[in-house]
Amino acid sequence: MSDRNGTPASMAGAGAGSNGGRPVRLCQTDEILLSELMRIAVLADTHDRYPPGLPRRLRGADEIWHLGDVCDPALLAVFEMLGPPLRVVLGNCDWHPGWPRELRLQRGGVRFVLVHAPPARTPHEADVVLHGHTHVPRDETDAHGVRWLNPGCISRPRGGAPPSFAWLSIRPGRLDWRVEPL
Repeated sequence: MSDRNGTPASMAGAGAGSNGGRPVRLCQTDEILLSELMRIAVLADTHDRYPPGLPRRLRGADEIWHLGDVCDPALLAVFEMLGPPLRVVLGNCDWHPGWPRELRLQRGGVRFVLVHAPPARTPHEADVVLHGHTHVPRDETDAHGVRWLNPGCISRPRGGAPPSFAWLSIRPGRLDWRVEPL
């Protein structure tokens, strides 16, 4: 199974297959221009588990983005089998040598930065920052006009929030974010 660029699904988050002993890339860029709706399922902080009904709820996604703290990479097999490209960033509880710490993607002209822990400063050339780590859903726009999004946590939410993931819907000229309680 491979993504739209031919990258094997098991390595899609890495941006490259086996690195042949070369240093791991810590950033990847990928651009897709849209003419219609794109739906992206966004998850974070699975920490080796997810509710049994989650894969069914992700059907229909054009891509799946995991914002780190997968822990055991084998957990991703069920999401890879759903078919859409799976993008993964390295979390503080992860050790996979192929996952980047930061992933820069462009969808429909919107510049996304995917990281696990929210950076202290607004990243350059970003319209939207997606992060996990806090285990709390987030949808805020900073003084620079950059939108900060967190889907919450699949396994151990904090702050009274239920376990959750999110749908990111992108149409030309429009971006919608919806946190889905589990």
